Amino acid sequence: MRTIEKIVPAFILLSAVALFSFSFFSCKKQIAGVGEIPQSIKDKIFALGFTAVDVQKIDEGYLIEGDIVLSDSELDPKPRTQFLRIAGNEQYRTYNSLAALPRTVSISLSNKFSFVYGAALDEAIRRYNDQNLQIHFQRASSHADIEIVMASGNWVASSGLPSPNGTLYRTIKLNPFIIGRESNNSTFINYGATLIAHEIGHCIGFRHTDYMNRSFSCTGHPVNEGAGYSGAVNIPGTPTSSDNGSWMLACIRPNQNRPFNDNDKIALSYLY
Repeated sequence: MRTIEKIVPAFILLSAVALFSFSFFSCKKQIAGVGEIPQSIKDKIFALGFTAVDVQKIDEGYLIEGDIVLSDSELDPKPRTQFLRIAGNEQYRTYNSLAALPRTVSISLSNKFSFVYGAALDEAIRRYNDQNLQIHFQRASSHADIEIVMASGNWVASSGLPSPNGTLYRTIKLNPFIIGRESNNSTFINYGATLIAHEIGHCIGFRHTDYMNRSFSCTGHPVNEGAGYSGAVNIPGTPTSSDNGSWMLACIRPNQNRPFNDNDKIALSYLY
């Protein structure tokens, strides 16, 4: 996710790589330059429904949209996707939602993190469990379904999307050297919970809410992250105006708190 990367992204993100001296973060915000990616790879990424702008090669495969990881093996299969239209400028687009519901998903946190990250994880879990979904989240000390590990470098956070057969994405990476390390207060805990909840959202299949126009949360020039193979499901009873409070918006300001808003809750209930 960015912390408005063109102004600092994500999270849970601009198309462009931003400098941390700006004011927002993105999911796996990159500040360094981007190497050349073959056009054939970009074409596959775009065909899957993602933007091919500012793709970066990483150890796991490719980093797209600021914080989403795609492995080489994920570039060819046709995904099962849904496109949930919630409001005029907001879209909750799923990419391979989880199978075998209802289920409990365990999450562990590396002991390299300070205790305030544990408090942030607890808050993120509470936010999900309060929605009474078919997915229940709980802490685990090890061997968890999702492992939150420490990362370093020039990005804030990253995660990935479920596999085509509905298998959960299992790793969230957080960079405390950029996010912060010692702020034991409710503002930082809620900010950390917002980041973690955003990355969990990717792990269970949610795309960026403003993927059709990331300038909505990230500022700068409009960037469409791509639709690819998708259908559209209009959710009744939702507003037609844009809503800037979603937990899955591409960019978030430092220390910003974004609990689930009403549209987020509708999307979560619809899928899970």
